[in-house]
Amino acid sequence: MSISVGDRLPEVSLKEATADGTQEVSIQSLTSGRKVVLFAVPGAFTPTCHRNHLPGYLENRDAILAKGVDDIAVVAVNDAFVMGAWAKSTDGLGKIRFLSDWDGAFTRALGMQTDLSAGTLGERSKRYSMIIEDGKVTALNVEDSPGEAVASGAAALLDQL
Repeated sequence: MSISVGDRLPEVSLKEATADGTQEVSIQSLTSGRKVVLFAVPGAFTPTCHRNHLPGYLENRDAILAKGVDDIAVVAVNDAFVMGAWAKSTDGLGKIRFLSDWDGAFTRALGMQTDLSAGTLGERSKRYSMIIEDGKVTALNVEDSPGEAVASGAAALLDQL
């Protein structure tokens, strides 16, 4: 069963590459008492994620934060080193959080896993975006196709804030 609006996020930790090495980021510490925009992509550096989905959040970062959002994070079923390299290569480092769901535990706990083996990616995350307030999902946008980034894009999410 997939997560829905009104549900609380599961207590799962993600990983983040930092200057001091890989750090654990608990969902509770990320969202407790905070308003967070989180979006997920099937994979760092993959065409739609790299060219269409992530750029919208980087371009609209200031407008999103101006709506009272405390943090913006992107999650992918990739290791923390790949996510760190993606942050650096897109000039996103320090602008949004690039979080690694390295073993897919967060994605499975949300019910957002999808098998993209036909595209050589294996089990990954569906493409989605959500607004989280104090650990609770207040908006959720899931794409019908992994090759689209419209419903879960920054422009659509900005209209929900």
